Amino acid sequence: MAIPLLGYPLSTQNGRVSNLAGDNSTVQSQLYPSSAAGDDTSRSDMDAVIEQAYSQVFFHAMRSDREPFLESQLRSGNITVRDFIRGLLLSERFQQGYYQCSSNYRMVDQVVGRVLGRPTHGDAERRAWSIVIGEKGFTAFVDAVLDSPEYMESFGYDLVPQQRSRVLPGRSLGETPIYQQFPRYGADWRDALQDRAPSDQAAQMQQLEMSSAWVNGQPPAFALKLWLGLAVVGGFELGRVVLTIAFSMLRS
Repeated sequence: MAIPLLGYPLSTQNGRVSNLAGDNSTVQSQLYPSSAAGDDTSRSDMDAVIEQAYSQVFFHAMRSDREPFLESQLRSGNITVRDFIRGLLLSERFQQGYYQCSSNYRMVDQVVGRVLGRPTHGDAERRAWSIVIGEKGFTAFVDAVLDSPEYMESFGYDLVPQQRSRVLPGRSLGETPIYQQFPRYGADWRDALQDRAPSDQAAQMQQLEMSSAWVNGQPPAFALKLWLGLAVVGGFELGRVVLTIAFSMLRS
């Protein structure tokens, strides 16, 4: 039996703000271009929609991160902007760059911030959505967020999600963008990578043991004599080979 989504209380950082999610009039997001517009205008508007979607999900998408098939489907009208956002969240780029290097709690912060345009309502909402991820998987979590009444009322099918910043009294700007609040991976993943990385401590210890036999930066006397002897023998043998080859060439 599936566990239903746990309830969580709403929270705010400023008690004077009545609308927790922000005023929808502050959302400056690109609408899906109308087919009635001219070809050039429609194409440029569609480019703006696609670029804004990439910026919202990836912040900055390199050429290798783009999804040509999804872009083609969106341009041809086979999918909506909401479907395009879903495809980006389930893409290999997002899976490897975000999902695989984040805990479930951090993944909730990432997706809720990018898709719903707001921070999570504390640990209670993180726990509720992380249970969905653990029980049903990441795909079901993405579908639940995109199908939620909050998303549909705020962005619908054809509006690119964007942070719904609150303009606080005494401040001309709203909150910090989500992608700056939550980088691609956190300190826990960075520390884990450092622990899994091969350590050069063994090589340093071996070098220290070898150098401990040296005196004042010089190798032991017997090692130096042995090296000089090998160098003399090698030089003599090399000279003999060169002379033999030269005499053979002169005779022929």
